[in-house]
Amino acid sequence: MNAPATLYNAMIAPLIPYAIKGVIWYQGESNAGRACQYRTLFPVMIRDWRSRWGYDFPFLFVQLANYMKDKDQPADYGWAELREAQTMTLALPNTGMAVTIDISDPGDIHPRNKQDVGLRLAMATRKVAYGEKDAVHSGPTYASMTTEGNKVRVKFANTGSGLVVRDKYGYVRGFAVAGTDKKFVWAKGYQDGNDLILYSDQVKNPVAVRYGWSNNPDGNIYNKEGLPAVPFRTGDWPGITVANR
Repeated sequence: MNAPATLYNAMIAPLIPYAIKGVIWYQGESNAGRACQYRTLFPVMIRDWRSRWGYDFPFLFVQLANYMKDKDQPADYGWAELREAQTMTLALPNTGMAVTIDISDPGDIHPRNKQDVGLRLAMATRKVAYGEKDAVHSGPTYASMTTEGNKVRVKFANTGSGLVVRDKYGYVRGFAVAGTDKKFVWAKGYQDGNDLILYSDQVKNPVAVRYGWSNNPDGNIYNKEGLPAVPFRTGDWPGITVANR
C-alpha cells in the first residue's frame, strides 16, 4: 500500500459516484515490513471507503499466500504478522477473508492459481454478501486454548462439518509451543474431536501456541469442506514489526 493518496485520487475517487455491490481486495505483500501498522491502516481504509459510498458494503480480501523459504526452527516473520493484521480486520462488520497459504507458489510472489482463490472468495461471499447464514465461509479459526499438564488443548470455530488433519497418520504439522521464556519449538499433536492436543518434550509448561507462523506455512488443518485453518498465535508478545510505523 504505497503512495495511498495518489492511488486513491487516481483509482478510487472517480468511482465514488457509481453504485457497487462490494469490494475484493488482494494486497499486503508490500506492507509486510510494517505489519503492525497494517492493523490500523487496513481497517481505516475500509471505513473510509464505506463512508464515501455511504453504506457498509461487503469487503472481501485475500490473506497473504505462501511465499519464500522458512528457517528450520520456529522464527518471527513479517509475513506472518501481516496475515495476523488481516485476520484482525475481520472484526469489522461485513468482511470476509480467503486463506491461500496452501495453494500458491513459494517461488513466485504472483502465484498462477487464481481459480482456487476465486472459489474461496465465492464461499465467503455467500455469507458476507448474500446472507446465507449456514454457508461455510472460512476454514477453522482459533477459539481458545487451555493447558492440561504439559499439553495444550486448542479449540476452533468455523469447523464446518468437522475438523480434519490431512495426514494419513493423523499427525498435525505447523504448530509451535513456548513456555514463559518465549522460545518456540515445534510441537507434536493429534486430533481429539474438533480439538487439537499439542505438546513438546522441550516445554514442560506451555503458555503460547503458534500455527502457520511463517512465510510458507506447511500446516495440515482443514475443515471437511476443504478450507484451511487460519494461521494464528496466542498471546500478545510484541512482534518484529512493532517499531516500523
